[in-house]
Amino acid sequence: MKQVYGKIFSLIFLMAFVGCKKANNKNLIESTTQTLPNIVVIYADDLGFGDVSSYGSTALKTPNFDRIANEGIRFTNGYATSPTCTPSRYSLLSGTYPFRTKRAQVLPGNAPLLFELGKQTLPSMLQQAGYKTGVIGKWHLGLGDANMDWNKKIAPGPLEIGFDYAYIMASTNDRVPSVYVENHKVVGLTAEDPIYVSYQKNFEGEPTGRDNPEMLKVHPSHGHDMSIHNGISRIGYMKGGKSALFIDEDMNDDFLKESIKYINKNKNHPFFLFYALHQPHVPRVPHPRFVGASGLGPRGDVIVEADWAVGQFLDELDTLGLSENTIVIFSSDNGPVLDDGYKDDAVEKNGKHTPTGGLRGGKYSLFDAGTHVPFIIRWKGTIKPGVSDALVSQMDFTASFAALTGQDNTTPDSQNILDAFLGKSDKGRQGLILGQNNIMAYRQGDWVLIPPHKGRKMTNKWVNIETGRDSIYQLYNLKDDQAQQHNLAETHPEKLEALKQALELEKK
Repeated sequence: MKQVYGKIFSLIFLMAFVGCKKANNKNLIESTTQTLPNIVVIYADDLGFGDVSSYGSTALKTPNFDRIANEGIRFTNGYATSPTCTPSRYSLLSGTYPFRTKRAQVLPGNAPLLFELGKQTLPSMLQQAGYKTGVIGKWHLGLGDANMDWNKKIAPGPLEIGFDYAYIMASTNDRVPSVYVENHKVVGLTAEDPIYVSYQKNFEGEPTGRDNPEMLKVHPSHGHDMSIHNGISRIGYMKGGKSALFIDEDMNDDFLKESIKYINKNKNHPFFLFYALHQPHVPRVPHPRFVGASGLGPRGDVIVEADWAVGQFLDELDTLGLSENTIVIFSSDNGPVLDDGYKDDAVEKNGKHTPTGGLRGGKYSLFDAGTHVPFIIRWKGTIKPGVSDALVSQMDFTASFAALTGQDNTTPDSQNILDAFLGKSDKGRQGLILGQNNIMAYRQGDWVLIPPHKGRKMTNKWVNIETGRDSIYQLYNLKDDQAQQHNLAETHPEKLEALKQALELEKK
C-alpha cells in the first residue's frame, strides 16, 4: 500500500511542480491515471444485513457476495444513510446527508432530477481525477425536469452530474415507465409508438391491476394496482412504448451484460462503475433459470440470481486481468422487507431465514436494521482480508476516494475515512445521522439515539416492520443489545445528553 500511495502522491507533486494540475501536460496526466485503481460499487436494493451468508445467513447461500468478503474487508458496522432507497443513493453519490435536501425521499417515477447541477458528486470528482465514469442498473434519483417528455431528450440526468455513460432503469421496477434509458434516450422507443406517463389518472382504455386482475401473473397485496406490463401491475399509469418496455425476468441479465460491456470498453483506462442491482426489490420476478433456486420463494430466488451475476462480473475482472487494480465495494441501499406490495410468498416461504440478521426493524425503520447493511470492500493485493468494526458510511466514498486520487472534496458531509476503508485503521466515523428529512436517528460509537417522533409505531398492516418512532427518547447500546430491546435513556442521562448535543452539532 505504501508503494501505491508513493506513486500517487509523487506524481501529484510532480504535476503541481510543472504546472500541470489543470491538464496542461497531457502525457503526464495519462501516466498519473494509469496508477489509479478502478472503482466499482455493486449496490443491492433492499438487501438485509442477514441476507448474506458471510454475515451469518445459513438458510440462504451467497457464495459470490462472500467471495468479495473473503478476499477483502467485511465491515460489521457499515451503513446506508437512510432506510429507504432514494435518500441513500443520493447520499452515496452526493456526499450529502438526505435531510439537507427536502426532495431526498422516495420519488415517483416521473420526478425531476434530484441533484443540484454544478455541485461536486462522487462521479464528477472521479471524472476530474481522470476516470471514465458509468452507471448501470437502478437509478431512482429523478430524470429531466417537471415537464419531461419521455419521447424526447431526457435531461438533465446522470450525464449532467458526472457520469460519462448511463444505462439505467428509469425509476424502479414497480413504478412506470417500465423502460431503460441509455444516456439521454429511452432504449428501443420508436416514433410510431410514443410513451405517455401519468401519476394522476389513467389513460382511456388502458387496463389496470385494480380492474383487470385476470391479466396478472403477480398480484398486488397493497397498492401496485395501476398500469399492467408483463403481467404485473405497477405504481402509476403508462400508455404506449411497447417496443421499449423491459421484461422483468431479463433485467438481471440485461444489467450484467451492460456492466461487462462497460468494463471491457474501458479496461485500458481508470474507470468508476456504479453497478446498481435491482434485487431483491419488488416485483421479485427471477429468470426461469433461478426459479426455486433458494427454497425461500421469489425473494430468495432473486437474491441467488443477483449473487450469480456478481460472480459473473468478478470472473470477468479476473479474465481481463483487472482484479488486482480494481476496488470492488458491495453494499445495499437500505434494510430488508418481505411483503412490500406483491403477493410473492415472501412471508410464507421465508422459513427460518432472518433477513435482518438479528437487528431490529427493517426497511422504513429508524431501528438499526433499516440502515445497518452488508458492507464489503475488496482490493486484491492491497487490502488485507479480514473483518472491521469501524463505523463506515456509503456517504464517505467521495471524500475518501478524493484523498486516494489527489482531489479536493467539496461535499458538505462526506468524510475521509480512507484508512478504515483500506483496513489500515479500525477508526471510522465518530458519528453518523441516519434517516431523512427530520426523521432521524444518530449513531456514535456503540450507542444509538432515536429522538421522539410523531407517527405510527408500525409501518402498516401489510409491511410488518416497526418504524422506531415513539413519543420518548430512545437510547440503545448496540454492543450489548444488538436487538435494541433495552431503552437506556432513563438510566444513562449523561450519555443521552451527550448524544443529543452531538446530533445537533452533526446537523450544522
